[in-house]
Amino acid sequence: MPRKDAEFRAGLLEIMPRLRRFSRSLAPNDADADDLLQMALERALTRSGQFQAGTRLDSWMYRIIKNIWIDEIRARTRRAATFAPEEAGTGVGAEDPAFDKRIRALSVEAAMQTLPAEQRIAVSLVLVEGLSYKEAASVLDIPMGTLTSRLARGRQALEAQLSESEGDAA
Repeated sequence: MPRKDAEFRAGLLEIMPRLRRFSRSLAPNDADADDLLQMALERALTRSGQFQAGTRLDSWMYRIIKNIWIDEIRARTRRAATFAPEEAGTGVGAEDPAFDKRIRALSVEAAMQTLPAEQRIAVSLVLVEGLSYKEAASVLDIPMGTLTSRLARGRQALEAQLSESEGDAA
């Protein structure tokens, strides 16, 4: 191994703890951080000829890690937008009487996620969990009138979204 490569690798080993710490500050979990660091090290080793001697190796590596992480986030966003949830394909093409019911449940779930948090919680407690208005108001520590207002607005928003989606399907 040429002297230049040996010095480059030694420099990488020296700053590895800092690189790992930086990777963990970007990635949501340790496994993703370790994968990120591994990809960065691989890229650095395969492109070591692009590193200019006399410049800061750590800054060069931080840029590589950041760029890989940005690419990964973009790829995850595209995958999430491209692929339907696994549950959506469980009964495709099947003569399943419960299929329409499952699709409707997925539509309701998606519509629920678009509600503001306070409306979503009120709808969940009363309509999904079956609590009385009084119990739900107590759980949320709000006046009964506030609960009924949130519930009414949430119901209206859900009805509008679900009737709109049914109109699109027809």
